[in-house]
Amino acid sequence: MLRDTIKQATISAMKAGEKERTAALRLIAAKIKDRDIEQRTAAKPMEDDALVIDTLQKMAKQRRESIEMYEAGGREELAAQERAELAVIEEFLPQQMSEAKTRAAIEGIKAELGADGMKDMGRVMAELKARHSTVLDMGRASGWVKESLS
Repeated sequence: MLRDTIKQATISAMKAGEKERTAALRLIAAKIKDRDIEQRTAAKPMEDDALVIDTLQKMAKQRRESIEMYEAGGREELAAQERAELAVIEEFLPQQMSEAKTRAAIEGIKAELGADGMKDMGRVMAELKARHSTVLDMGRASGWVKESLS
């Protein structure tokens, strides 16, 4: 399980004296624990690895946005810290689907659902997320679905 891999990485980083890596891994563990607490009241609980991957994807997205803002504001030292955290987070994320494979999956789902216009975007996105959410950046995929349906 991914959760156990993260725990082992934290222990290894602590033993190796890697303070920044240990801090980033503890941040990941804390965010996962927060999501576990949220799941207690959820109507439909997520499978464990899917929950961890979803949490990591959200954390990675936040880091990317922060890096852009820090660079725009001239705060390179903060951007560097965010990049270091992002590198640790991305170690545990599954390999993302390429643009070509994503577009092929979108076309397959469109054909399967008989989608032919923007009115079907929600159905296509829902099916895409159900099948590939752990290996897709849904923000980028949304643009490709819109492009495909228009």
